[in-house]
Amino acid sequence: MFIDIATVEVQAGNGGDGMVAYRREKYVPLGGPAGGDGGKGGSVIFFVDEGLRTLMDFRYQRHLRAKHGEKGRPKNQHGANASDLMVKVPPGTLVRDAATGKPIADLTRSGQSAVIARGGRGGRGNVRFATAKNKAPDMAERGEPGEYKTVQLELKLIADVGLVGFPSVGKSTLLSVLSEAKPKVAAYPFTTLTPNLGVVMVDDDPGKTFVLADLPGLIEGAHEGLGLGLAFLRHASRTKVIAHVIDMAAVEGRDPVRDYEIILEELRAYDEELLRKPSIILANKMDDPEANLHLERFCVAYPDMRVLPISALTRTGLNETVYQMYDMVEKAIKEVPVDDVDAVVQVKIEDREIHFEIVRDDETYVVVSEELDRLVHATNFTQYDAVKRFQRILRRSGVDDALRAHGAQNGDQIRISDMEFDFVD
Repeated sequence: MFIDIATVEVQAGNGGDGMVAYRREKYVPLGGPAGGDGGKGGSVIFFVDEGLRTLMDFRYQRHLRAKHGEKGRPKNQHGANASDLMVKVPPGTLVRDAATGKPIADLTRSGQSAVIARGGRGGRGNVRFATAKNKAPDMAERGEPGEYKTVQLELKLIADVGLVGFPSVGKSTLLSVLSEAKPKVAAYPFTTLTPNLGVVMVDDDPGKTFVLADLPGLIEGAHEGLGLGLAFLRHASRTKVIAHVIDMAAVEGRDPVRDYEIILEELRAYDEELLRKPSIILANKMDDPEANLHLERFCVAYPDMRVLPISALTRTGLNETVYQMYDMVEKAIKEVPVDDVDAVVQVKIEDREIHFEIVRDDETYVVVSEELDRLVHATNFTQYDAVKRFQRILRRSGVDDALRAHGAQNGDQIRISDMEFDFVD
């Protein structure tokens, strides 16, 4: 089964908690702190595997979870970092944040990878908080939580040439005679329900090949989801060259000129970039006696288009078609800017400064800050030294002064992340 859309939940591993421990060797008086840091949580990383062609695996595996980092250990031992969860995806996979629709990564090349959810940083052990004033701190950080996301995977097959046209115009037959692919061929509309790929070899030279895709048939209204239009249009966006297959025999009363106009309208409505791709017209079914009349009328309507008369059934005109396609693909490859093939990779920058905003929620002052949210999670409020450190950070970062400026007084309720406490002036 061909699956080209999938939604999965991605959970990176949490960082391990830091440890509170002390040296207790017999002949080491006042040994001091010896609690190690927690290990880093595993990240979820998607990477391209050329052996995959669909998103079938994600139909049965909708939850991807990396392991947590280990807790810190005594004797200054660092907890083990968790291994990253490596997830295979087919080339041409676009990963979006399901909530915002924002692209996270566009994975198109062999070996390309992207971090989809980052593992949490391990908490620091008490040895990291020792100072001249506090030589035996009784505190350690909790591990940072790993990122959680719901992502949508959208597969856009990567092909050099895409065969575009209405149902039953001969696209599958053309693919079968130009390559070793064996798509289903039958005399009824929508025989092709999923894209088929084939490798076309030029003059039996293994060094001169291109990938040809037979895309599902297009009908009017495809950009609105009618028929198999969205499946077709999604995969057409990846091709370097679009080959319009037109039924010049006008079987079943079709009008070749009108068919081509409808295809252009659907491409434009979905994405105007498709119209800027190099294109060629394959006038198929020229073995029919009426085909020449329709071809003449088509060439009058579109005199500037490159039109190749062919017959997939009798295999006439196919050598010239292969040469033309190969030349267009080679030219398109040379003209692609380098930036266009780079992945959109998520980057997270650690910001040492604390940015915050204070808002009122009924009688509660809410401090909105991503940095302070992380601090709340990392702080173990059962430890006296950890609480004092938290208060010191709020004071030095200007949160206390800002709360006073907003009218906060003794006993007022303050909320940061999921923690609430009373304001003490």
